[in-house]
Amino acid sequence: MALEEVVKMEHMNWGYVQLGLVALVFGGLQIWWISNVIWKRELAKPLSEDAFRKTLERIWSKGKETP
Repeated sequence: MALEEVVKMEHMNWGYVQLGLVALVFGGLQIWWISNVIWKRELAKPLSEDAFRKTLERIWSKGKETP
């Protein structure tokens, strides 16, 4: 009788162990993916004075062309 209870407990615990392993793998993959996205993201770089001037001239020239 006691052996049957031990077998049932081990069977129940094995399901929780499997669920825990899946959760750990899934969480690890999420952390890996999010860290890769953050580190590969290109941050905005300031324009040089000439590039900024050209951008403004292009914007203003488009604004003048449309009535």
